Amino acid sequence: MVNENFEPNDRQEAILDVLKDGRNEDRPWGYANPKRLEEHLDTRRQYINRALRGLVDAGWIEKVNHGLYRFVNDPREE
Repeated sequence: MVNENFEPNDRQEAILDVLKDGRNEDRPWGYANPKRLEEHLDTRRQYINRALRGLVDAGWIEKVNHGLYRFVNDPREE
């Protein structure tokens, strides 16, 4: 279930941007692991993991497998 009242912080917004990158083009998009996010955002892994947990709890992304996350929904776009 997606929490439509969730307001992502700046780090979570940056993660969503990485996950959404390429979706309006003919490129794969929507998946990332903490290492990729760490490299793209130049942020320590512990902060990435904390931000990912918040997004998962809100239902905006899901943990597909150990260390792999998938974009689900951004209710602000609807």
